[in-house]
Amino acid sequence: MYELRVENAQDVHEVEALFDLCFAPGREALSSYRLRDDVGSVAGLNHVARDAEGILSGAIRFWPVLVGGSLALLLGPVAVHPTRQGEGLAAELIQASLTQARTEGWARVMLVGDAPYYRRFGFEKLDGVVMPPPTNPDRVLGRALLPGGWRDVAGDVTRCPSGYSPSD
Repeated sequence: MYELRVENAQDVHEVEALFDLCFAPGREALSSYRLRDDVGSVAGLNHVARDAEGILSGAIRFWPVLVGGSLALLLGPVAVHPTRQGEGLAAELIQASLTQARTEGWARVMLVGDAPYYRRFGFEKLDGVVMPPPTNPDRVLGRALLPGGWRDVAGDVTRCPSGYSPSD
């Protein structure tokens, strides 16, 4: 059993250590990280999962981006400690966070990832949405959180200026 809750300031160093453990060295050189430079994450959607002893077992973060000028969420990273993988914890983190994002009025979410894995959460390839290079276009996936969330939304994915809100 895990406690899922919003990430707070006391979690930050542990979460970063978990991401370092779960992802290859140089993860911050990926194009998705350039979209996060000097942009605050969507703090209320970032979640951690702790086990009964309070040990960090998983984490997920979200960032605001613009897609052709329209506001979207960028999901990631999401990570589960190697000793806890295979227990469905990533799915819990993703589903709980996406439910909250929809409740808060976010219309769309995207990520760069493995289509067969993320398809079960309703993600599909986004045609016409262009991540900065060297991103493989087949790994650019999205999901509408509200009806028509991706309708007429296409173009380059760029950094979001400060002062965004889900209704933008």
